[in-house]
Amino acid sequence: MSDSSPCRLVTRKSPLALKQAETVAHLVEEKMGLKVDLIPMTTSGDQRLDWSLQKKGGKGLFTRELEQALLEKRADIAVHSAKDMPTDSPSGLALSAFLKREDVRDVLVLRNGINRPTSLASGSPRRISQLKTRFPEIKWLELRGNVETRLKKIAQEHQADGTILAAAGLHRLGIKSYPGLNFEYMQVSEVVPAAGQAAIALQTRKSDRAKYSALGHLETETAVGLERSVLRSLGGGCLVALGIYFNGRTLHFFHDQTGSIELSVSDFGTGELIAELKKKIS
Repeated sequence: MSDSSPCRLVTRKSPLALKQAETVAHLVEEKMGLKVDLIPMTTSGDQRLDWSLQKKGGKGLFTRELEQALLEKRADIAVHSAKDMPTDSPSGLALSAFLKREDVRDVLVLRNGINRPTSLASGSPRRISQLKTRFPEIKWLELRGNVETRLKKIAQEHQADGTILAAAGLHRLGIKSYPGLNFEYMQVSEVVPAAGQAAIALQTRKSDRAKYSALGHLETETAVGLERSVLRSLGGGCLVALGIYFNGRTLHFFHDQTGSIELSVSDFGTGELIAELKKKIS
């Protein structure tokens, strides 16, 4: 791509993904002075809404087609939700930048008037496992679709009493409330977020890494880098009930075998921290 050519951003077609890509586009225009072309694309995970992510496996379902566009030089940057990213990139690609993080919390969404739900919709083992203590006898259902589709299925179609969504996604879509629903923002001490949650990841060809690294936010990159190092070392992914969040001082960690724990990163180097976590879950 010559300096005068547009920067081509490939993204999923969902409303949230497009909002995130628009944020990246503004940043590229502002910081690099480049025009931007958006390339919306449907991924395997978007196409097969009948699939259970727990049964089919989430690794790469929302990233593979975007990565192929980079490898075939049909795009220059792939815009991802960092929490969707596998810990390994295909050969020739790299995560070049992470944008400033949004609110990392999860949001419990319940229909108005329901204080003791009997059913909640989530396909996330991490969320389900962490809410077992609060809702020990709940029936868990899997509800696919974009954010607004899931809100409609709860509020209007009553397919479940509630669901759990990421605060960052709601904020980026400008959703502060929804008719017939109540939003409860859960603290990270109650539900530890997924590694990379609320951060936007920019994936490029390795040869372009230095060019686009200036788009990143240093504090977010440090935090998400640590979270992904822990995730990689523990062999975790979206099918594992594993929460990892670093706020710059404390690592919040959840695993089925340990429950929620907090470790002061100042007491450990990264290697020592990972060793300590492995010891706790062994």
